Amino acid sequence: MISGVLIFSGTAQFVSVAMLSGGSFFMAAVTALMVSARHIFFSISMIGRYRNEGKRKWYLFYALCDESYAMLSSDNTPDGVNVSAYRFFVTLFDQASWVIGSTLGGLLGNVLPFDSTGIDFAMTALFTTVFIEQLLTEKSRIPAILGFFATLLCLLVFGRDYFLIPAMILIIAAVLFMRNKTEAKDASTGKEGDNGA
Repeated sequence: MISGVLIFSGTAQFVSVAMLSGGSFFMAAVTALMVSARHIFFSISMIGRYRNEGKRKWYLFYALCDESYAMLSSDNTPDGVNVSAYRFFVTLFDQASWVIGSTLGGLLGNVLPFDSTGIDFAMTALFTTVFIEQLLTEKSRIPAILGFFATLLCLLVFGRDYFLIPAMILIIAAVLFMRNKTEAKDASTGKEGDNGA
């Protein structure tokens, strides 16, 4: 339960078990960084959306996970809903469900074993869905296309075991380079997403 609140990263929680059981701290830390580094880039991409959130933005950045990013990155807030409150409660409920699930898993995991084969495909499906959603709904498709080709290039150059970090660095560099163009396009369409926040 404590790790669900403080760490709030499935990968880092799994790695922390290895560290506590006497494994290599250095390798565990590097593994956690490589797999969880995407959260840094998630946060960077949300800076513009969260800039008017006041003190609340620190929690929004801290608790930004794959699921809340998928829901909040497109700014498809229901009509008549306060955007700031919507972002906060989506993030809070995501973390609360993780803490509850982690706690129940820790208490009941040995009592109710089940075959989890194939469940790891859920992350692939999530990111594929987010990518397609951005292509279909965003006014500027440049970030999604840059992300796709940067990842493909790094996969070909570095191989499947080492492409993740170079791909994220290349993506963020490309997005920062193209930032003015994409922000100008979003501004021209009124895409700020702060309905009375």
